[in-house]
Amino acid sequence: MKIAMIGTGYVGLVSGVCFAEFGFQVTCVDKNPAIIERLQAGEVTIYEPGLDELLTRNARDGRLIFTTELASTVADADVIFIAVGTPSRRGDGEADLQYIYAAADEIAAAMKPGAVIVIKSTVVVGTNADVRAHIAKARPDVPFSMVSNPEFLREGSAVEDFLRPDRVVVGVHDERGSNAMKRVYRPLYLRETPMIVTTLENAEIIKYAANAFLAMKVTFINEVADLCEKTGGNVQDVARAIGMDNRIGSKFLHAGPGFGGSCFPKDTRAYAATGRKMNAPQTLIEQVVTVNEQRKHSMAARVIAAAARSGAKTVAALGIAFKPNTDDIRESPALDIIPALQKAGLTVRAHDPEARAAAEPVLPGVIWCKSAYEAIEGAGITVLLTEWNAYRALDLKKVASLMKGNLLFDLRNVYGEQDIDGTGLEYHSIGRPRLGQGA
Repeated sequence: MKIAMIGTGYVGLVSGVCFAEFGFQVTCVDKNPAIIERLQAGEVTIYEPGLDELLTRNARDGRLIFTTELASTVADADVIFIAVGTPSRRGDGEADLQYIYAAADEIAAAMKPGAVIVIKSTVVVGTNADVRAHIAKARPDVPFSMVSNPEFLREGSAVEDFLRPDRVVVGVHDERGSNAMKRVYRPLYLRETPMIVTTLENAEIIKYAANAFLAMKVTFINEVADLCEKTGGNVQDVARAIGMDNRIGSKFLHAGPGFGGSCFPKDTRAYAATGRKMNAPQTLIEQVVTVNEQRKHSMAARVIAAAARSGAKTVAALGIAFKPNTDDIRESPALDIIPALQKAGLTVRAHDPEARAAAEPVLPGVIWCKSAYEAIEGAGITVLLTEWNAYRALDLKKVASLMKGNLLFDLRNVYGEQDIDGTGLEYHSIGRPRLGQGA
């Protein structure tokens, strides 16, 4: 079985490399020759732990090829995955499907009879059926199968998520597509990984509903944190206790500055937009979207108010990526918080272990530093925005000695009272009682 992967972004590259690791012949296609040249040279174009080793091994062993030639690749493929971007459309928040249909047009022109076309990109309900009709109209004489196979990869642990997933969701319209996907995922089936085989529409809804629910958990615990701050509660204790209820679970109950990344923001907007379009309003998710945007601005407001009280002029921002172990800055809270600080007249010195290259062009005026301590030096306020491991064990006495002021805003609740005692730092966290100033 030969696999074609159309798109070498986050989903396409991780999926293509991991399918090659399963032993299949995989050809990854991208229209950007610069990206393909880097991949052909063995350079991973995204930061994802473990991906470089798999790419190198499978390319060396001949199972993984990168090319810009879509037509010839598709003509020789048994299973064709579409893994192109579906960004939010301006104005209404719906998913922009132009890249899906552009790929479908090129696939239709080149596919062989019996090909199985799989949409792995996140698409709104009804898209797979529409794409199937679109391709059938273009090539009415060529039989093919349509499959929806949404991804559930967490950035920073995507390789592990692909190779050892909680479940695989497959939406099909015929037996040929179902059988092809059973072959593609046979290594996981042998490990007794649950495989949900359902309709095209159900698979599409499952993806959006899953992300919307997880985003709702994040927003819920952030509002609980606000209540804890007003009442003297501790959001970490509350989250730990409610997370022990197996109907709720402990994941995604970590208070912070709001969710970001490539999935939750655009998927919640698209899910809400679909509800409006279908006259089935998803009011909970509408509110999640609103509250999450407000969250980022309220975090900036806290720092700005503290700067006004203390006379601080410079802020050290630690972490720009939306989460640790990735260089992805898409819709990161930092992209809203830092400009707000700058607009308030504050100078921002920043550091991130991996995301500087992506962030520098979109954060003009920021002073970029080679280390956390360099960013902290001379700052009146330090703000921890992303919980990279590199920031989890900072020498806080050294931090205090380097700073011009002594305010530490830990927006990820990395540190505890025992860490702050004796440092001289005035410590602010999220949803926890004020720890006081370390003496």
